[in-house]
Amino acid sequence: MSAKLTVGGEAVGRGRKVTIALPITRLPTGGAMTVPIIAINGRFDGPRVWLSAAVHGDELNGIEIVRAVVDALSAKTLKGTLIAAPVVNPFGLLGGDRYLPDRRDLNRSFPGSKRGSLASRLAHLFMETVVNGSDVGLDLHTASNHRENHPQIRADLADPKTRALAEAFAAPILIQSKQRDGSLRQAGVDAGQQVLVYEAGEAMRYDSASVEIGVGGVLRVLQHLDMITEAPEGPPGPPHIVTRSSWVRARRGGLLSTRVALGDMVEKGETLGRIADTVGGRPMAIKASTAGVVLGINHYPVINKGDAVAHVGEIATSD
Repeated sequence: MSAKLTVGGEAVGRGRKVTIALPITRLPTGGAMTVPIIAINGRFDGPRVWLSAAVHGDELNGIEIVRAVVDALSAKTLKGTLIAAPVVNPFGLLGGDRYLPDRRDLNRSFPGSKRGSLASRLAHLFMETVVNGSDVGLDLHTASNHRENHPQIRADLADPKTRALAEAFAAPILIQSKQRDGSLRQAGVDAGQQVLVYEAGEAMRYDSASVEIGVGGVLRVLQHLDMITEAPEGPPGPPHIVTRSSWVRARRGGLLSTRVALGDMVEKGETLGRIADTVGGRPMAIKASTAGVVLGINHYPVINKGDAVAHVGEIATSD
């Protein structure tokens, strides 16, 4: 990269860490809504990386991860550039909501349009300001709708460069994951970048273990890219590689009692939980349809027929 860096119209010189309020729109009250951006332009040449959180406004773990990563970096010693957005969707953050005021999912709106809906305009602005021109992207998420995810990286593990980044992150689970239309990850890949999605924890709250794994993982990726010299050591042993996964769904409504925890290894046919109604009667067992690792759990006890109960990933037998 060159010494020149401009983010949101603001020049960021070599060896500087700058916070920028990126204007999105003017609110009905007359005030401005902005996206906070931290741009760190290292003193030395190196890659350009973007780091995003709270694309869904109720997913908070990533905000704390970004804060801790930014605090750990010095522009005086950094090789390359990090552009970090702790809250891509400030509307959702303030409203405790996954979506934008137009009820659109920002993570289905990329790369966006300059003249589209609010979600499309925000996606376009983020692409133009943060994503385009970068080499690598890391997008931080949690589960939603009363669900919780075991810490995991979702990426195209068939791509050698992306696989190397995922292994450097060293989450407990690496998932070979298809891209979703309109997602930030897909837009970054379409722009020629390697992109990792980190999923861990649940919406509306911090989870200290998920945050710790996320902070260490991001720093290990920066170390792998030779942007920093030191990062926390990853966990011992290789991660599990998940080749495919599926949600086990309820075959009847009732109240759910879960019998497994995140990260548990289960066998095909093993009982994951039981569903019973409020007036007694024989409970129905929810059983695993395949052997694998528990990637996600629904914590909401009130279940309707067809609701997701547990997310189980099949582990690669050889790598």
